Amino acid sequence: MSLLAVAAAQERLLSRTEPLIDIESVSLHAADGRVLAEDLAARLTQPPFDASAMDGYALRSGDASQIGSELTVIGTSSAGHAFSGTVGQGEAVRIFTGAPVPAGADVVLIQEDAERLDGNRIRNSFVPIAGRHIRPRGQDFAEGEVVLKRGTPLDFSRLTVAAAMNHATLPVYRRPLVAVIATGDELVTPGNQPGMAQIVASNTYGISALARNAGADILDLGIVPDDKQQITAAIDRAREDGVDVIVTLGGASVGDHDLVQSTMVDAGMQLDFWRIAMRPGKPLMVGSLGNTHVLGLPGNPVSTLVCGLLFLEPLLRKLSHLPPARREATALAAAALPANDQRQDYLRARLSRDAEGNLLAESYGKQDSSMMKIFAHSDCLIIRPPHAPELPAGLPCPILLLRPGTVSADR
Repeated sequence: MSLLAVAAAQERLLSRTEPLIDIESVSLHAADGRVLAEDLAARLTQPPFDASAMDGYALRSGDASQIGSELTVIGTSSAGHAFSGTVGQGEAVRIFTGAPVPAGADVVLIQEDAERLDGNRIRNSFVPIAGRHIRPRGQDFAEGEVVLKRGTPLDFSRLTVAAAMNHATLPVYRRPLVAVIATGDELVTPGNQPGMAQIVASNTYGISALARNAGADILDLGIVPDDKQQITAAIDRAREDGVDVIVTLGGASVGDHDLVQSTMVDAGMQLDFWRIAMRPGKPLMVGSLGNTHVLGLPGNPVSTLVCGLLFLEPLLRKLSHLPPARREATALAAAALPANDQRQDYLRARLSRDAEGNLLAESYGKQDSSMMKIFAHSDCLIIRPPHAPELPAGLPCPILLLRPGTVSADR
């Protein structure tokens, strides 16, 4: 099987992926990052009454049509404690922000424009215009109005308005469930002392974090030895739990000790493609096991994470009804980049700004796919297309942001 281009592989994966349609109801506290599965209409009108936008005095504008007009203060209206009477000619009510405007009043004279006199009297030093500093009933939204549409990702501002609309729970799409299976006799869990020829398993934690940020829940099936029977047992456990995606870490190639692909095929997996024209991450496996997506990621940590960014994240965001992550950007090459071969390269790089504010990308010298430290210190991946000629310093190059939203702040 020939190497498949990255863009073609991504399109092939996503074209066969449909967003999940299952709906569940969750509390406001659990809804951050979820996606609305139904239009959300207001259950009340906001504000529910004409409300004061300032501290001051509610009065009839005609009674303060001239500077120096005097009025009698007949009561108080504060938030949660409305004045029950009516403002008549020559009268005013002391009012505070958010409080209901009493009947008869059509303006709020702010307290800075009112001089307090003896005997509950005030005198205006400003001529107010009718309607000023009053938030009319329904100014924000009306009962029955659809404020948030189906398919809207929920965040801090949208949860605030959902709560204001008097919704305690929200209908959202179910999160995709991802089973993560790390394979290899050489692996031990963090916190344990590796034996001879063993290493600490790290990929599970980065991939799980990436998947959660893409809207998924995780079923961590732990470390499975290089044994077909035990790999089959992990696959069966994932299927019994109804997972939407199985992600395997390591063992997806076809070496003597790479058993994942053959075991998956024996379990009924339809292999879609594997071997991508990219570096790092060539031995990526993509298939399906019934309705379950299968992604076999390489074992080297950097290869795992790069493939996770390029394939797992887009898959999960589509399943979750989330828009694609905005990772693509352009920077200037801080140093010359050599010509590339037939595989698309993803070079770990740091970002900075030059004196003119241009974004600069500087690749690290060593790019071995086992080196995690420089990935942790990197801000982006420089993308070198297949057969790209040498790129002189100062010319634009495409990049993939590892932490979107942190670059512009550096300018």
